[in-house]
Amino acid sequence: MSEAASTRTPLVRIPLLPSLAPLLHAWLPRQRWFAGKGRPVTGFSLVSATELLPVTGSGPGLLHLLVDVEQRPGGRATAPRDPADFADFGQDCYQLLLGVRETLPPPLAPALIGRPAHGPLAGRTVYEGLRDPRLAELLLERLRTPGTLGPLRFDRFEGASSVPGGLTARPLDAEQSNSSLVYGDAYILKVLRRVQPGPNPDLELPLALARAGCERVPVPVAWYESAAPRPYTLGVLQPFLRGSRDGWRLALDSLASGRPFTEEARALGRVTAEVHTALAAELPTVMLRRAQTEHLAAAMRRRLDEAAQAVPALLSYVPRLRTAFDALDALGREGRGGRAWRAQRVHGDLHLGQTLYADPAHPPAGHGTPEGTRHGPRRDGGWSVIDFEGEPARPLAERRRPQPPVRDIAGILRSFDYAARTHRPWNPAWAERCRAAYCAGYAEASGDDPRAEPELLRAYETDKAVYEVVYEARHRPDWLAVPMAAIDRLAARDRD
Repeated sequence: MSEAASTRTPLVRIPLLPSLAPLLHAWLPRQRWFAGKGRPVTGFSLVSATELLPVTGSGPGLLHLLVDVEQRPGGRATAPRDPADFADFGQDCYQLLLGVRETLPPPLAPALIGRPAHGPLAGRTVYEGLRDPRLAELLLERLRTPGTLGPLRFDRFEGASSVPGGLTARPLDAEQSNSSLVYGDAYILKVLRRVQPGPNPDLELPLALARAGCERVPVPVAWYESAAPRPYTLGVLQPFLRGSRDGWRLALDSLASGRPFTEEARALGRVTAEVHTALAAELPTVMLRRAQTEHLAAAMRRRLDEAAQAVPALLSYVPRLRTAFDALDALGREGRGGRAWRAQRVHGDLHLGQTLYADPAHPPAGHGTPEGTRHGPRRDGGWSVIDFEGEPARPLAERRRPQPPVRDIAGILRSFDYAARTHRPWNPAWAERCRAAYCAGYAEASGDDPRAEPELLRAYETDKAVYEVVYEARHRPDWLAVPMAAIDRLAARDRD
């Protein structure tokens, strides 16, 4: 090592953000995982910076940054002290992995972020590091060996088999709210982009299910976190279930071919019950009594009112939709002496796209299975459940709160309806058969038929449909008719 190299000042000790801010201001809002679209970026502040690969010579180097992005709505002069209040303030923390080179090779041209005009990176090229196979492989190397690097901590599941090195990395382009890398068709690394302080359910729940011996969820092999100045879950490495197909695509294929989907739906109901049973055995459960039920119903009514203000097409339905939440409230206060429901940790955003199916005759390949467990799904094929992050737009504390299992059930029922509505011609009978089969399968495995609690199920289905209306109006206006059809159906129950 030369004397100049040995006395080099670490790049992270030199002010970086002033020179990067103009580039990020233009680049960040264009990313699919950026949550603040439609609101102007008003400022940046650096939470932490780590050189995963030092920026020296011609590169490449790899910088890990946690950056608070401010989108202040106006009127508030200072940032909150409690990170949990950042969402109301208009401030989110994002994880960035920036590659740095003197010049960018042609294959990496689409990854370009820009060239700082001043500062420690002046004259170099900054780009999306996860698009560079060499830098993506470096991230896997860090995950192979537990330890710390600055504020970052790398860890592995106890008993997990060793992760081989030298696996070629490729990004998955289907991700929306996060970024994923597949390594040699053996592992998949989810890199969380918009992060919030505290344990992320996408790591917390699969670890709990692994401890419970549940075989329906891929076991985390390794992960990395930020220990300071705020505790963030940043990335989770799991086996890549090569050969599996996602449930949404499978359902659409069934509709297109006219093939029944009831057996698959029934099996998925059983698997959902298996996951719920394992979570309830491993993590605390609570009872939602009168006060909690009133709070739950009030929150649903508030979301309905807010949605109607955002999407005027909902306004005429509000009085009839509110009856679903009023009925839930009444059961908590009076019906049968005041009904209580068990609440537990759940998936929180369960739909067909969060499931994978493997043909029993061709179970998926996978590697890195912890000793004594399977990486899921079972060796005879079948369903597995993935992506336990919950709805990313909701606060982390809310996503980690125990809830009735029917919330997940309502998500899958709505997903069957979505699939049927997107098919031409519309096939409502297909959706009804799938919904019935799914609930029957859930009852077989759990002993609890969700249809036996019609008020609870209707309230959660209505709440989910209202959420869908707002989402589609904002992001996919062409799809708005799909949840609006459910709104019309759910509102019509009030006239029955």
